[in-house]
Amino acid sequence: MSHHSAPRHRAGSGVADAAFTKAVEPPEPGRLNREGLTVAKRDYVFASESVSEGHPDKVCDRISDAVVDTFLAADPHARVACETLATTNRVVIAGEVRGPDSISHDRLVEVARHAIKEIGYEQTGFHWQHAVVDCLLHKQSSDIAQGVDAAGNKDEGAGDQGIMFGYACRETPELMPAPIFYAHAILRSLSEARHSGAAPLLGPDAKSQISLRYADGKPVRATSVVVSTQHHESLDQGEVREIVRPHVLNVLPEGWMCDEEHFYVNPTGRFVTGGPDGDCGLTGRKIIVDTYGGAAPHGGGAFSGKDPTKVDRSAAYAARYLAKNVVAAGLAERCTIQVSYAIGVAKPLSVYVDTGNTGRVDEDKLSHVLQELLDLSPRGIRTHLGLNKPIYARTAAYGHFGRAVDPDGGFSWERLDLVDELRRAF
Repeated sequence: MSHHSAPRHRAGSGVADAAFTKAVEPPEPGRLNREGLTVAKRDYVFASESVSEGHPDKVCDRISDAVVDTFLAADPHARVACETLATTNRVVIAGEVRGPDSISHDRLVEVARHAIKEIGYEQTGFHWQHAVVDCLLHKQSSDIAQGVDAAGNKDEGAGDQGIMFGYACRETPELMPAPIFYAHAILRSLSEARHSGAAPLLGPDAKSQISLRYADGKPVRATSVVVSTQHHESLDQGEVREIVRPHVLNVLPEGWMCDEEHFYVNPTGRFVTGGPDGDCGLTGRKIIVDTYGGAAPHGGGAFSGKDPTKVDRSAAYAARYLAKNVVAAGLAERCTIQVSYAIGVAKPLSVYVDTGNTGRVDEDKLSHVLQELLDLSPRGIRTHLGLNKPIYARTAAYGHFGRAVDPDGGFSWERLDLVDELRRAF
């Protein structure tokens, strides 16, 4: 649905001035000109953060998604809404499920322990083997089930009301905003070094934040880099800094590194106690880390712990899929897509497309073409993207978007298989 405003006229000129248009969405903040109209700001600094798989909230996301995978592996049509809390040597799993009775609470406790072990927690205050794990999952409400299930002539409805966004842009080859992409990449590099044994004195808990300067709307260099990582008590701040440094340099494009004064590593000076022992974690508290780092809107719903009938997850994946294909097809430099749903209703209530004044095609027509190429009902999305599979634990850290498509169908929403059809349509 196009929302470009009609051309505005200067008083007395009688000529439309197309240079003054509506504001674009972030990551290009707006400013007011002397006529009071908003125009795109092209030179600015924008920051995004990431957190590692050992961050307390991400531990919970990982456990919740491991539960989803366990049910989908046993029954592709299982329903799961799983929340996890983690604190000092204690994990609580709660929520609603509908799936095989063979998946017992004892089995899910072992699933949680395995997830914690894979992350790497074998610490006194949080240990995969010694933590108390309580599983309080119960059967899904029949009231919710009757609204979502297909029956008679009624197609399967959305699992909840809500709005979901997808976004893509040309800032990186993966068509992701650069700040969140590089923030993730720094932590993934550190994680790989820790798991391989190359950095044995680092712990699982870590955070990163990168601020990038944009010139003429394009990222050109980092103005600051912040990395906080858990470490063995034998290391001092300077030693941690030199362990971290090559991972930042190897991730950033050449010449992008900030000056030494604005390279912050463990700014508090010490980060030995971390993970759920240092801070309580909960599922679904890192939704901006999971998506676009603040460079695009977020509908508000979390992803982890939800089976793909929940449009909070599946429709956000579908919106990213469509936006990425639009940009890859060369129809726009960036694209934001919003879809909205009502609980129990199959078709979306609205499909909004915004190319931020970078589009080469009519947005109204683009919205209609996208809906022709992808059935945006919950069933249509799951079928097209193959979402009824145990592919979700891997999404729980380092972002749900901008990842490589896996051979087993993981990250299927990153495919570019609509590009040719979109080009033909225009």
